[in-house]
Amino acid sequence: MKKFAIGLVILGVVGLLVFWIVTMPSTLAPAAFASARKPNLTNGETMFTIGGCAACHMSPNQKDRHQLGGGAAFGSAFGTFYAPNISQDKDHGIGNWTELQFANAVMRGVDDEGQHLYPALPYTSYAHMKIDDVRDLYAFMKTLPAVATPSKPHQVAFPFNIRRLLGGWKFLYLDTSPITPDPSKSAAWNRGRYLVEAPGHCAECHSPRDQLGGIIKDRRFAGGMDPEGKGWVPNITPHADGIKSWKAADIADFLKSGMTPEFDSVGGSMAEVIQNTSRLSDADRAAMGEYLASLPPIPGKSPKKK
Repeated sequence: MKKFAIGLVILGVVGLLVFWIVTMPSTLAPAAFASARKPNLTNGETMFTIGGCAACHMSPNQKDRHQLGGGAAFGSAFGTFYAPNISQDKDHGIGNWTELQFANAVMRGVDDEGQHLYPALPYTSYAHMKIDDVRDLYAFMKTLPAVATPSKPHQVAFPFNIRRLLGGWKFLYLDTSPITPDPSKSAAWNRGRYLVEAPGHCAECHSPRDQLGGIIKDRRFAGGMDPEGKGWVPNITPHADGIKSWKAADIADFLKSGMTPEFDSVGGSMAEVIQNTSRLSDADRAAMGEYLASLPPIPGKSPKKK
């Protein structure tokens, strides 16, 4: 009996050790940021635009997309998340963050104090971004104004308020592998893939999720319930349930105007996305259209209303 008890204690200690290691925040290597470089502010603005930074972090009730005081509320099955202040304010924003700290937040979901960030920030997609693009984004954001607005605390109940548990979630769902070009595809297709899958994070909204909030891999882009419970986010694969009839040029036009090929105008949160994609270059919108039109067709349509 004594040996059995000792065995249980050992197993418990080993289990806690494994849990501690698995849930430990993982960060980028500082060496990747050691070399000096001249930032490309134009590219940084493109990353800011396609990344949707303003859509989430713009201060409510004002139209200046460079006022990033946060405060917008985002409901979910796990609680309500409030977009934090990511302006250059040194007390309430990220004005004191280093380039490495910023990149760790964007690409690894780890804040300046080494704590896990909630995946309301779509770092599961941003993780695939090129480091130079994130460095350019950081440089561009340094040119934006400071907003002296304190961030609101998230309203998340137990056990989801234990941030260490997010390490386990990341173990299951965070893929940090880079997006490598496919030599069999065109340069535009590869550019589109990068924009859609990484900074554009299109799959984050247009994919169904499991009970833990992770994207169901084999249903990516096939649509799903709105995280805030406000309806259905449409299927954007070339399936009959999605946008089968749309050509690549139709998608590019939609990303510019917000008008479908049937001359319907987009509404809701997608209207905010169009505010971003309409600011991209024609070449980038065409690239996104080419990639999205090439996705494998996957069934998935809005359930019938009861």
